[in-house]
Amino acid sequence: MTDAATAPVRDAVIVGAGPVGLAAGCALRAAGLDVTVLDAGPAARALDDTRVIALSAGSRDILRGLQVWPVADTTPIRRIHISQRGHLGRTELRAEDFRLEALGHVARAGTLVRALRERAAQLGLTVQHDSAVLGAHEGNETVQVRTAGGELTARALLWCEGRIADDELLSQQRDYDQHAVIALVTPTRPHDNVAYERFTSQGPVALLPCGRDYALVYTCASGDAQTLIAESDVAFGARVSDALGGRVEFSAIGPRSAWPLSLRMRRDIVSGRQVWLGNAAQTLHPVAGQGLNLGLRDVAQLSACLLPALARHAGDPAMALQAYARLRRTDRMATGRFTDGLVRIFGFGSSQPGLGALAGHARGAALALLDACPAARQFIGRRMMFGARGW
Repeated sequence: MTDAATAPVRDAVIVGAGPVGLAAGCALRAAGLDVTVLDAGPAARALDDTRVIALSAGSRDILRGLQVWPVADTTPIRRIHISQRGHLGRTELRAEDFRLEALGHVARAGTLVRALRERAAQLGLTVQHDSAVLGAHEGNETVQVRTAGGELTARALLWCEGRIADDELLSQQRDYDQHAVIALVTPTRPHDNVAYERFTSQGPVALLPCGRDYALVYTCASGDAQTLIAESDVAFGARVSDALGGRVEFSAIGPRSAWPLSLRMRRDIVSGRQVWLGNAAQTLHPVAGQGLNLGLRDVAQLSACLLPALARHAGDPAMALQAYARLRRTDRMATGRFTDGLVRIFGFGSSQPGLGALAGHARGAALALLDACPAARQFIGRRMMFGARGW
């Protein structure tokens, strides 16, 4: 890299070459902008990521607009069964009710990254790995981005990597004292592209169809996570099947890992010519699978705001970013409250026997009412697929 005095001014520098950073890079580069993506890790790291992600119908539309869709080896979700353990009341979301082929698709994170990298290569997007960003500071019209190899100069800096480290930057945070135990599990019968969201006293349990398997997200108290990882496959499979009311049984359990769960919402997602997207802006509970989908909606809105300002130097990127922050406020806050509310409402009363039974009956009645009301199912389903603004 050249030093700051002789460096060319790029339209944008993006920190992070995960799905959100690459999607943002492709969106800006497709418009002919000069964009560089910097990633702290080696190139192989993201490709080796076997974690499973749920891409909503809205995210599919965004990726299709970037010419990244179809992503190889995705599994469609055609029906979502929602219920709670120990109480009556359930509902289903069905793709045909929304006039869709699928409510969403399930893919491995590394598969999505590979598809985005292929599109980035077609566009000539510059992606530099093993390039950790050490700091950044703003001048009058540009941002200086400092790395171990030198400085880059850009008109806008997009942070798409890492979690929010400083609690003082947060507008909302919650430690759920929960972990998600994650594994691929093989059902004894074909899944028929049905996903399950089951609320229990320990937290939600989700099954997402992934190839011939299910991707399992089993929420538990933080202190129980290592015990569940060490539990025998037979015992763990029986535990999950029991949590699901015996609706699904398993013939094989894959390796398990666990992740702590929390809510962290960055107060200000824009500062001058810098903007934070995806996990750098918010971390959500995995219930309803909103995290990456919200990040991709960040990308779609950002490109719509930023492209006119960066193209042919036609405007001020700082003003465009302020407009972006205003436009994203509703979707970000509503999605954070939606996921947080689901966790808290379905966990309310679980530690108090008398109150827990009453709360469980009330939730069951609400699920039954939702099942009987197509308009309410449309509202919930569209929020899950397209965000609070109905994208």
